[in-house]
Amino acid sequence: MAGKQITRSKSPLVVLTLLLVALSLLFFFLLSFHSDSPAPFSDGPLYPNPIYKPETSFVASLERFLLAHDSPPPTVRSRRHKPEELDDLLFKTETRRLYADPYYPLTMPIRVYVYEMPAKFTYDLLRLFISSYKDTSNLTSNGSPVHRLIEQHSIDYWLWADLLAPESERLLKSVVRVHRQEEADLFYIPFFTTISFFLMEKQQCKSLYREALKWITDQPAWNRSGGRDHILPLHHPWSFKSVRRLVKNAIWLLPDMDSTGNWYKPGQVFLEKDLILPYVANVDVCDATCISETRSKRTTLLFFRGRLKRNAGGKIRANLVAELHSAEGVFIEEGTAGEGGKAAAQNGMRKSSFCLSPAGDTPSSARLFDAIVSGCIPVIVSDELELPFEGILDYRKIALFVSSSDAVQPGWLLTYLRNISPAQIEEMRQNLAKYSRHFIYSSPAQPLGPEDLVWRMMAGKLVNIRLHTRRSQRVVKESRRICTCDCRRANSTTSGHLL
Repeated sequence: MAGKQITRSKSPLVVLTLLLVALSLLFFFLLSFHSDSPAPFSDGPLYPNPIYKPETSFVASLERFLLAHDSPPPTVRSRRHKPEELDDLLFKTETRRLYADPYYPLTMPIRVYVYEMPAKFTYDLLRLFISSYKDTSNLTSNGSPVHRLIEQHSIDYWLWADLLAPESERLLKSVVRVHRQEEADLFYIPFFTTISFFLMEKQQCKSLYREALKWITDQPAWNRSGGRDHILPLHHPWSFKSVRRLVKNAIWLLPDMDSTGNWYKPGQVFLEKDLILPYVANVDVCDATCISETRSKRTTLLFFRGRLKRNAGGKIRANLVAELHSAEGVFIEEGTAGEGGKAAAQNGMRKSSFCLSPAGDTPSSARLFDAIVSGCIPVIVSDELELPFEGILDYRKIALFVSSSDAVQPGWLLTYLRNISPAQIEEMRQNLAKYSRHFIYSSPAQPLGPEDLVWRMMAGKLVNIRLHTRRSQRVVKESRRICTCDCRRANSTTSGHLL
């Protein structure tokens, strides 16, 4: 009897133990199933988390964003401190992090304070775009659709939308939004400079620029650092042009460095301070499955569709057209952005092994990023080009780099391309399939997408930002100053001083 009682008393314990083991195994299985996204050269899907299907259309994402922010909920506002008060608070925060975190200041996530600017600098401009984007008659002086041009340079929207999203809906681990300025590593200025430039009357735009400049430079955090820890999206080379010399210490988000000096004044931009971001692609992504399916259809050797006449460094285009005109296996035609242009470019790129990517008016060109996401190996002919996220990505694995002098030599470029082995072409195509995720903006922003790589690159700048901020704060009037960026004869793609 006693034995039976002992057996019965143990039975619930055994069952409970087995249940706990089963639940633990289920938990670890689910944890591994929803683990971080695969490494960039894994065989995982382009968007590894099916729970958050990303929206990659700028218009669709913006419409959803404005609907959600029609009546923005009240936010936690940071107390407006005087510069010296904010400096003391930041000193305490940084000291606490220094002694508490053995890896500080090399830790992540980056802490970003997002300014709450008046609606005329933010929401009103986004609504102006969405209310007029169907106007296809609105063209630039060279015939490009204005609204499509804004989409190509809409990096300011994608970054801001991610920072404003509730933390429960965000996927990025590299950055976190803070609501108190004394906790911030960096300050984000959400002014839509490209929309205002293209959609407002000239004088109205200049007036808005001056108002934005005053608002920005009146901020205590700006005055504390001279703007050195502030991020300003200026992705179109014409944006904020009339006043940007007055904010040259800020971290500019750019399409390239334009070392020719045609678009940015000498000394305004350089790699130590600023960050290069990719254009928003004008074509749909061709993933690994698409690349496999189109392999046998890529019968064109070299493809280019775009503006054939450009200014400054882009004059190389006319020379290339003259050299390659009517060559066998080459397709080159005049074309602009827009729905018809998108379809023609996408179709041509998916039927081609190589895509010509010459300089535009500036060293960069949107064609490069269209080619990357199309699985078409870029042939870059732009001697002064700086590339997005090159501290993280190795472009030699996905693109060919050709000097302008070689490219225009009779027969040289086509001979070079025809001598590339099928094995090398196939390897580069596979790399393009894996790299394309780094150039696709989306909402929600995806791990290893361009928004994520922005903050990973910013992490590498933080130590120098603090160095130059503190140095500028303590330099006295009688000290002999090291040559500042004002002394530079042209824009530099090497390190520079930030005094």
